[in-house]
Amino acid sequence: MMNPGLQYPIFGPDIQCPHCRQTIPALTLTDTYLCPRHGAFEANPKTGELVHLQSGRHWRRWNNEWYRQHTHPDGIRFEIHEALDKLYTQGYRATKVIIAKRYQELMSGYLERSTPWRSGQPETSSARLYGLPVEFSPDSTEDPCWEVINFDLDKEPGVPVRYPYFRLFE
Repeated sequence: MMNPGLQYPIFGPDIQCPHCRQTIPALTLTDTYLCPRHGAFEANPKTGELVHLQSGRHWRRWNNEWYRQHTHPDGIRFEIHEALDKLYTQGYRATKVIIAKRYQELMSGYLERSTPWRSGQPETSSARLYGLPVEFSPDSTEDPCWEVINFDLDKEPGVPVRYPYFRLFE
């Protein structure tokens, strides 16, 4: 008798679609999940990634949440911008952006730097994104979640004094 667990891809008989979050089934005896809205996703047992076959986008899972693995800075910037908008609608303001260290080189050219002659403030070495201070995460060997998640936002209750997040692709 065949083990039923071997009939499904590595994530089990069904998963939530990374795009629309509806439950989607695995195709038996394949490494594929099929979303009626977004098409096929292939599970890679060697990397633990889920690949959207139409777009080639890669996803990894942490605590039952899917995180897109970015290869271009605009993707992660857009994702951060969406999270800032969501915070704003929930009555919070972000105070800092923490980006996964694995994106440090990818993002370095896209971060704002303080210049004293423009801002009238002493020069700081801190980078900013959408007007917020940016830090990079600890190494994923220290905290394994940073191998999968892309960023985190420090937040506090209240709305931003100036809503700085409109400058998406300046």
